[in-house]
Parts: sequence; C-alpha cells; structure tokens
Amino acid sequence: MKKLMLWIIAFAAWPGGALFAQSITGTWQGTLQAGRDLRTVIKISTSEKDTLKAVMYSIDQGGQGIPANAVTLQGSSVKIAIPGIGGTYEGKLSADGNSITGTWTQGPRPLPLNLTRATAETAWTIPEPPAPPKPMAANANPSFEVATIKPSKPDAVGKGFLVRGRQFSTINTSVSDLITFAYGLHARQITAGPAWLETEKYDLLGKPDGEGQPNEKQWKMMVQKLLADRIKLTFHRDKKELSVYALAVGKTGAKLTPSGGDPNGLPGLGFRGLGRFLARNATMADFADVMQTTALDRPVLDQTGISGRYDFTLNWTPDEFQFPGLAGKLPPPADNADAPPDLYTAIQQQLGLKLETTKAPTEVLVIDSVEKPSEN
Repeated sequence: MKKLMLWIIAFAAWPGGALFAQSITGTWQGTLQAGRDLRTVIKISTSEKDTLKAVMYSIDQGGQGIPANAVTLQGSSVKIAIPGIGGTYEGKLSADGNSITGTWTQGPRPLPLNLTRATAETAWTIPEPPAPPKPMAANANPSFEVATIKPSKPDAVGKGFLVRGRQFSTINTSVSDLITFAYGLHARQITAGPAWLETEKYDLLGKPDGEGQPNEKQWKMMVQKLLADRIKLTFHRDKKELSVYALAVGKTGAKLTPSGGDPNGLPGLGFRGLGRFLARNATMADFADVMQTTALDRPVLDQTGISGRYDFTLNWTPDEFQFPGLAGKLPPPADNADAPPDLYTAIQQQLGLKLETTKAPTEVLVIDSVEKPSEN
C-alpha cells in the first residue's frame, strides 16, 4: 500500500510539473531602461525535443531576432542565456503565470526588466529587419573609393575596428594596428619600423569603390592597398622563432555554441570592458586573431582544428601582461569570490579550450620603408 501511494503521488505530480513548465511558452514583452527606453520582446516556445527555446527582439534597435542558447525554468525561476550578445535574463514567474519580475545582465551591473505575457491585442509589432546588403562579388579586387585618415583625439582610450554595411572605420588606431589587421599579425611580428608606428594614433573612415558589401578578406585587401598608397609601406617577409600562444582543444572537449549567423558573413568581435569578450558568428581563427591583436603580448596560433562559426562569451580577470598599452588602466585584481578566473582557467572552464605558451618559427614582416599618413 505504501508503494502504491508513492506511485500515485509521483504520477499526480508529473502532469502538474509539465503544465507549469509549458506555462512559460508564449510572447513576453517589457521595457529595458538602459540610458534610454528599449522595448524588448522574448518569444519562448518548445523545440522538437520538447525543450524550451527563445528568441529575443530589441524593437528600438532594429528588431532583429537574437536566439538564446539555453532557457531554464526551475520552480518559478527563469533564466535565458543569449551568448550572441553576451546577455542573460533572470527572473521570477508570477503565481498566475502572466508576468516575470527580473533583470537583464549584459555588463557589470544588472538592469531591471519586468516582462508581461502579451496577447494578440497587446503584442508590440516587431519591425521587419532590413534586408542584408548584397555581397560583393567574391572575385572582386576593391579599393577604398574615399578614405579619410585623421589624428585621433589626444584623450581617446582603447581602439576599435568597425564595419557598418559598406562603411569601414577605425578609432584610435596606430599604423601598427592597421598592419596587424591587414596582414593578420601580432605587433611582435612587425620589425624594423620607426617608433611612431605604434605611438601615433589615427581615425580612418572609408567605403569601397565597387558594388556590394566586401567580405573580411576584401576589407583587409583594401587596407593593404591603403597602407601602400597613403603610408608608402614597403616590406619583405622573413621567419623568426618567437614565443607564441598555442590555442588548442582542452581535455574535456570544446564547449562552443554553433552560430545561426550567415556562414559567409562578417564576425562580430568585441570587448565590453577589459577581460569581457563577446564573439558572434566567429571562427576559431577569428578568435585567435582578435586575442593576439588586442589582449595578448604575443602571437596566437590556432591549433584547435575546429571549423565552423560560433557564438560565445569569455570573462576573465586580466593580469599586467594583457591588454598592452592599457596596463596602467587595469583595475586591481578583485578579492571577492565572484571575480572571474585568470585567462587560462577561463578558457578551459568556459570554452573547453586551452592556451599554452611555446616557441615556434613564425612569419615576420620586416619594414623597408614607411611614411606618416598623407593629408586627405
């Protein structure tokens, strides 16, 4: 009798739990206050495997759907992880199942985001995302039709490369930065150049002379031509044994989320603060390249053997050898238990990869001649 009673209780609890899990499916909407009001919609449904899935839309930022890679509901606790933009939503489902009180985290401080279940009458209209720009022909050999190079503001901090449609821009970049971008190098692989190559900073703005949006290789080709034309860069190549980082798969295997982005599109790579990295639609070669040009003090060799494109985040506490040029701006290491681990531990725990120091014959670019950028 005791066994029978336990079985009845378990059976009775099962459908109730299933109904509760299903009650979160639907369209949810709320306003995120992030300096300005951003109307946010999250659509939750079930997959073919009967697991929860979600897509987030920021209506006031274009309305493009951003898929979540994990949706969990434990009791009344809701958690939605969206690594494509480095964000996480956490909240509590109300007893009637019609509202969620929660926070959105995409930086050091969570922001309140309370959601209500939308009906056909109350649901906000999600705008159609703009059509993707037509790609440039793969065999095209573009140049910059117009390009301006101006000295950066003296108080500018950090640096950046940005592609918006057919517009390419850089902020607070040195000629050394332009060379490393154009040829996929680390600054240590550039030799025999004058000191100003790294110390004098410029902003660049340009667009291509051909039709369509260039791919990554074509953007780099355009910068190579700019360096030769406007900065009179000439060089020859050589081999030199250098200290490098080898990026490889860890013992437990990679922990990477395949991207739903355009396999032929540009990656989204950036830092939301020192040690807070976000990748979207990125290859392992993209990851190695941005780490060597931005965060690390030596070249990074991609030895993962992993193909495809992925969305992921990486959070770590930088040390004094990382983010060259910004060492004096690094905050002191946090003593609290919630502080992110060091880079080597973070890469293993969060991505299932490993970063090891070694020495290897490495290609170097030996500068023969170079001039300061010509006036526009």
